[in-house]
Amino acid sequence: MPIRILPDDLVDQIAAGEVIERPASVVKELVENSLDAGARRVQIDVEQGGVGLIRVRDDGSGIDPGELALALARHATSKIRSQDDLGGVVTLGFRGEALPSMASVSRFRIVSCLRGAERGAEISVAGGAVTPVAPAPPVPGTTVEVRDLFYNVPARRKFVRSTATEIGAILRLVERLALARPEVAFRLRHGERILLETHAAAGTDPDPRATRIDAVLGPEFRAQAIPISASAGPVAVSGWIGAPTAARARADLQFCFVNGRPVRDRLLMNAVRLGYRDVLYHGRHPGYVLDLAIDPTRVDVNAHPQKLELRFRESREVHDFLFRAVERALAPSRRVEVMPLQSDALRIAEADPRGAFDWRALAPTPVGTGPAPRLDHAAPVANPGLGPPGSEHPLGRALAQLHGIYVLAETVDGLILVDMHAAHERVLYEQMKRNLDTGSIPTQRLLAPLSVALRPHEIDHVLESAADWERAGFELERLSPTELVVRAVPAALAREDLGALLRAAVADLETGDARHHLDGAAHRLLGTLACRAAIHAHRRLTLTEMDALLRQMEVTERADQCNHGRPTWARIGLKDLDRLFLRGR
Repeated sequence: MPIRILPDDLVDQIAAGEVIERPASVVKELVENSLDAGARRVQIDVEQGGVGLIRVRDDGSGIDPGELALALARHATSKIRSQDDLGGVVTLGFRGEALPSMASVSRFRIVSCLRGAERGAEISVAGGAVTPVAPAPPVPGTTVEVRDLFYNVPARRKFVRSTATEIGAILRLVERLALARPEVAFRLRHGERILLETHAAAGTDPDPRATRIDAVLGPEFRAQAIPISASAGPVAVSGWIGAPTAARARADLQFCFVNGRPVRDRLLMNAVRLGYRDVLYHGRHPGYVLDLAIDPTRVDVNAHPQKLELRFRESREVHDFLFRAVERALAPSRRVEVMPLQSDALRIAEADPRGAFDWRALAPTPVGTGPAPRLDHAAPVANPGLGPPGSEHPLGRALAQLHGIYVLAETVDGLILVDMHAAHERVLYEQMKRNLDTGSIPTQRLLAPLSVALRPHEIDHVLESAADWERAGFELERLSPTELVVRAVPAALAREDLGALLRAAVADLETGDARHHLDGAAHRLLGTLACRAAIHAHRRLTLTEMDALLRQMEVTERADQCNHGRPTWARIGLKDLDRLFLRGR
């Protein structure tokens, strides 16, 4: 077949395949154009899930009648002029592909009027035929109608999902755009039903972003979220990250914006996920609304046809900055309240950051400046006495052990329940991490080297990570194809069943991806060791040991959750107890 130049209408349809994936893609491009035009109000009307009609009205600057036909030409745009502009794009759109792509796969119409003009103008496209520009009423702003989407591309029409699925995708898209621009009013209507309506932020609103989040996601999101704000050189982040205890089964409450642009960038998503690595329960997903501000010249938005993914000039630095910012924001411990559900039952409520307190502010010795009290595995440990005699510690005074699993403690305003394994796991893990960071993990050489039987590939896996095991305090060597010899171990684990612990750690590490360009592999190993070495169920503790565990928790970061994201403690308030027994009625 000879080489030939394709006709313009076929070229536009091919381009539409990259830009216009589904009805939500049309809404995205049109609303972004409205925002770039300075609109303060955007109205989106949809019928039949967007296949029948998508109409976007705005009150933006409008299009000059003499430029309406040019707006339908490929790569025609008002947003960049030269290659230099491409290196620092600040608008949402800039490619000049969206309008001609839409016009090639639908019955298309634009009506627009400049602000202050005496009359507007309109232009239509159907089946590749462009109508001449005609006069229109002088309504400031622009209205774009896209009807019968994919009517002339039946192969693409078959891939459109059900009406409910498509309108759901449109709603999620408009929610993202509404979260990105609290100064703009949005209304989304499907048929006669209004799916979303938000008002533009008032000048007197002290926190427009918070108001918009409450309007779009509901006030319960911020009630269970932690504010975050950090900066380093040319990059800054602000917003809210969900408390780990409020994590969800689906990743449907994750919103990230870069310079006001909604993105689904894998580098940023991975950085946030890594920030939750020590506190998120397996298989759960955190919610977050994060605004990343960065010098536009340091980010390339021309990396994806739909501009959902970006390229950062210093991608590793951006990733590490966001990861550390999330990790630091999650570090302080937070209260978990227990509230009465009925007269004969209790329910653990979600963590409430508004009632949060930072353990470090209560401890005379700041976290990380000295050794934390250690709960010995063989003998009772004296209460370290972090406060003056008779003072009330936040986690109270131990009263008893329940079912060999929980520690019951009394405080001035109620009772505390502690999952002793989960709590001790976190304490050990944070101690190991501090020692690892300072390069001072105490080790103990074994009087007689220990031989551990493993499968050949398991030993290979261990030796591939030999540097991480060595940093954690182990000295390991292959003795034979199926034997690993242990000559030294972390001092904290010297009294453990080392054979069982190593076999369990190797099995755990094999099941997941422990490698990352940060310190993920070493920390994952420490987390596994802490879990295996922590107090297990049905081990009887003395009151002195229980108190020692409580005091350790009070000076340990992230002590409210174990390494797997489970809560470590909960509180029953005195008023809740009174309600259970109808006191005062």
